[in-house]
Amino acid sequence: MRVLGVDPGLTRCGVGVVEGVAGRALTMLGVGVVRTPVEAELGDRLVAVEQGIEQWLDEHRPDVVAVERVFSQHNVSTVMGTAQASAVAMLCAARRGIPVALHTPSEVKAAVTGTGRADKAQVGAMVTRLLRLSAPPKPADAADALALAICHIWRAPAQNRLQRAVAAHSARPGAAGPPSPPPRRATAAARHPRTEKGRTA
Repeated sequence: MRVLGVDPGLTRCGVGVVEGVAGRALTMLGVGVVRTPVEAELGDRLVAVEQGIEQWLDEHRPDVVAVERVFSQHNVSTVMGTAQASAVAMLCAARRGIPVALHTPSEVKAAVTGTGRADKAQVGAMVTRLLRLSAPPKPADAADALALAICHIWRAPAQNRLQRAVAAHSARPGAAGPPSPPPRRATAAARHPRTEKGRTA
């Protein structure tokens, strides 16, 4: 499996390509950053992100594109830029018919380091070790992109098994809705109705 990881951002959009399968050694095929000038118009910056990602897709032809799922932050402008760059990456992949997978930052950190609270230095160190690199990729956006690709390669088998199990269950007869509740047991009064005077009717 060849995965292009994308750490979305307007100023720096991290990109990294990793190839391999879960349980075996992984290989980095490329890593870098798509940059856009801060002073440029928003539309021009989005076009630059698109062109950069398209070049990576042309060169590496990945099987899947893994993008960081945008989450809420206090800095609204940063969130907006990240979401816009994320949408561009998803559009580029979808236009080519390449599947897109979204992973939260905590999922990526947990997959690569074993804890969802790891900092960027820990993620970079583990990426360096897992891919047998001589030094951590710089800037951190590039290392995060590789971590996304690693995360997807390792999580994909479990996700596929879950999807197959759900599909198999949905295909069973009568599996469309929840099971019917068991019949209620009759109460003693219902089994032995009595008249107002307490005698059996």
